Amino acid sequence: MSRFSAATLVLDAEAEVERIVTEMRRLLRADLKRRGLVLGLSGGIDSSVCAALAVRAVGAERVFGLYMPENDSDPESLALGQSVAGTFGFAAEIEDIGPALSAMGCYERRDAFIRQLVPGYGVGWVCKVVIANPLEGLGLAVSSLVVQPPGGEQQKIRLTAEVYQGIIAATNMKQRTRKQLEYFHADRLNFAVIGTPNRLEYDQGFFVKNGDGAADLKPIAHLYKSQVYQLARHLGVPETICRRPPTTDTWSMAQSQEEFYFSLPYDRMDLCLYGLNHGLPAAEVAAAAGLTHAQLEAVWADIERKRVATRYLHLPPLLVA
Repeated sequence: MSRFSAATLVLDAEAEVERIVTEMRRLLRADLKRRGLVLGLSGGIDSSVCAALAVRAVGAERVFGLYMPENDSDPESLALGQSVAGTFGFAAEIEDIGPALSAMGCYERRDAFIRQLVPGYGVGWVCKVVIANPLEGLGLAVSSLVVQPPGGEQQKIRLTAEVYQGIIAATNMKQRTRKQLEYFHADRLNFAVIGTPNRLEYDQGFFVKNGDGAADLKPIAHLYKSQVYQLARHLGVPETICRRPPTTDTWSMAQSQEEFYFSLPYDRMDLCLYGLNHGLPAAEVAAAAGLTHAQLEAVWADIERKRVATRYLHLPPLLVA
């Protein structure tokens, strides 16, 4: 029996693609009863793979993409999203959600909470939220705010629960506004909406309820992120996207996913999650992920905490009777 390693997660890419697209066709026809697929294009690996799978499943003429930039978006995201639509030959439109978010007070509500800790925060400042690394032995992953004034130095301030919740509540308007537009276009076309989470995100609740968590079909939620990259290269996703580090693209400062949510980069998180899901010996998983036993235990504890804390995100509306 071969020792557990990154090779354990390697797929037969073509067989997996064919299995996914066959099931997508079946679900679309038998359960959803829709004639095509809509999805948001972020310029990231997950939405790009989902777009490629959608085209394989129903044809380019029955796939519709949306680019939905806002005031804090990286301009590169739009260009990368457009490269996906161009590569796979489906129609897509730009829906700039910045004006809608401004009208709803998304940015001002967020900034008002930030000013509770940084009174001078205003025009020209940038920000992001980061978590403490559980590998550093700090216990719970306490969140901090990072801000930077125009031409000035970064400051890092530990967040109170009230300010953290307020900032996140305002920021979640972005994902919910995008989903409104996806469903508008799905309704007018009689299409279904694709959700794009991979297994890491789906398992640990890295999505917004009724935002990017809302969808009719989630074709890659069973795939570890490293497997998504395998399918991306097999399907011909542009290499610039395959090489781009995963990012939230939600904050005005550049931010990696592990800064905001995950304990480790995705390739090592995949190994830790796979090992936990399959009951593999801790020593074997730690060696594969390049961790000490204590570090692996901290990562596994962090996974379990996130599963408990985000369980409600997976629940449908609860009925009293």
